[in-house]
Amino acid sequence: MRLVDLSSPVDASSFEPDPVVHEVLTPREGARHMSDEMRKHFGIEFDVAELPDSEFLSLDRLTLTTHVGTHVDAPSHYGSRASYGNGIPKHIDDMPLDWFYRPGVVLDLTGHGIGTVGAAYLEKEFNRIGYTPAPLDIVLLNTGASKWAGTPEYFSDFVGLDGPAVHFLLDSGVRVIGTDAFSLDAPFADVLARYRRTGDRSVLWPAHVAGRDREYCQIERLANLDEIPEPYGFRVACFPVKITGAGAGWARAVAMIDE
Repeated sequence: MRLVDLSSPVDASSFEPDPVVHEVLTPREGARHMSDEMRKHFGIEFDVAELPDSEFLSLDRLTLTTHVGTHVDAPSHYGSRASYGNGIPKHIDDMPLDWFYRPGVVLDLTGHGIGTVGAAYLEKEFNRIGYTPAPLDIVLLNTGASKWAGTPEYFSDFVGLDGPAVHFLLDSGVRVIGTDAFSLDAPFADVLARYRRTGDRSVLWPAHVAGRDREYCQIERLANLDEIPEPYGFRVACFPVKITGAGAGWARAVAMIDE
């Protein structure tokens, strides 16, 4: 089996509109930290000089949102109420695990500029590759945006889905849609420009708003989709980190390809 890493990193040195703060305690600093914590919480005195090289363990502290790096959006990210079920959208720790280990299919959206792609194009692309989506397939959109990762362009130059395109996939039984772009919707500036030009509220983040009426998850900020050799015939694992009450969770997404 060949594994293709579909995940983009959490990197404090990369450009982010909401910057990542990554603080590292060295093993020597970790020793002092451990000694202080043992004294504070358990009343135990411990001299770090007794440790080999006066070192214990390193420790990383990060300040970031759950939407940095490859992550899975939960239904609760899309709004506080849902029109389905009991009206309360699920958080990421409530999502069924079997949604996140399923057959995958990659669709090519690399020929599109900034804006949105509609249902007609997705249907055409499925016909081109000779595949009909099955319930619970994980559909991955290769927009080509990952080449801009770590730069301001990554957040402004990409293509997303319009509302009918999302519903087209959900009508097929798909419950997880992934993209290598910053968002499954079009860039903020494009969304707002179309709304101000038309006054049509349906252009306001329709891919996310669709999640208020249909229970589904998005995987955003994928990578290396062009390294998957065939558009289908592989599996995707993208289990989100279990964060209680969160609207998203980071994921190490991987394509599993039989050889």
